[in-house]
Amino acid sequence: MAAALGRGLVSRQALLALAAPVLGLLAWHLATTGRAYSLIPPPWDVAVQWWDLAFGGVWDDLYSATLLDHVLASLGRVYGGFLLAALVAVPLGLLIGRVAVVRDLLDPSLQILRPIPVTAWLPLAMIVFGIGPRSAFFLVFLGAFYPILLNTIFGVRSVEARLFEAAAMLGVSRQATFWKVVLPASLPSIFTGLRLGLGFAWVVIVVGEMTGVQTGLGAIIMEARQLSRTEIVISGMITIGLLGFVSDRLIQALGRRLLRWSPQHG
Repeated sequence: MAAALGRGLVSRQALLALAAPVLGLLAWHLATTGRAYSLIPPPWDVAVQWWDLAFGGVWDDLYSATLLDHVLASLGRVYGGFLLAALVAVPLGLLIGRVAVVRDLLDPSLQILRPIPVTAWLPLAMIVFGIGPRSAFFLVFLGAFYPILLNTIFGVRSVEARLFEAAAMLGVSRQATFWKVVLPASLPSIFTGLRLGLGFAWVVIVVGEMTGVQTGLGAIIMEARQLSRTEIVISGMITIGLLGFVSDRLIQALGRRLLRWSPQHG
C-alpha cells in the first residue's frame, strides 16, 4: 500500500514537472509555426539544429557534431571556477564569520566589491588575464564566489549560543569548538551557498566565454548571434539549462547524503 502511494506521488510529481515545459513548447509552437516571417524559429527547427549540433548528419556545416567539444570546454570552466571559488570562499567565510579581526579587516572591502556585476569585470579580466580561457575561468570563479562566501558567513554567524553552552557543559575544549560545533552547525548553509554558487557559475558562463575563447557553449551562442543563426543560439541556451539542472540535482543529492542528520537536507 505504502509503495503504491509512493509510486503514485512520484508519478504526480513527474507529471507536474513536465506540465510547464509542455505548455511552453505548445505556446512557442503556436506563436511561431506557419508565419511567413518570424525572428524566433519554431521548436522543431531548433530540435533539428540541436540534433545536428550533437550528432551531425543534417546540415554538415562548421557546427555539425561539435556540441560535445563545446560542452566539455564549458564544463571544465564552470566546475574549475566553481571548485576554486569553494576552496577560497568557504575557509574565508569561516574566518570572517568566526574571527572579529578578520571580519573587520575584510568584510567592508568585500561588501564594496560584491555589487559590481560580472559583466563590469569583463574588460579588466581581459586586460589582466589576456584574451582566452583564463579570463573566462576568472569570471566564472567570480560569479560563484560571493554566494558561497555570504552563505558561509551567514551559517557561522547563525550558530545558536545554546550549542556553545552545551559543548562547554560536555567538556569540549575551546580549540575543538570550531570543529565540533561551528562547522557542523554551519554546513547546511554552506551547502546552500555551494548550490547557489554552482547555479551562478552556469549563469555567467556565456559572459565568461565572451573573452575570445574558441570553444564553449557561450562561444558558439555569441558567434551564432553574429551570424543570425538563432536555432544555434536557442540550442546552446537549452543545453546550458539542462546541464545546470543536472548539476543542481547532483549537488542536492550530495548535500542530502552528507547532511542526513539535518532537518533542512535530510
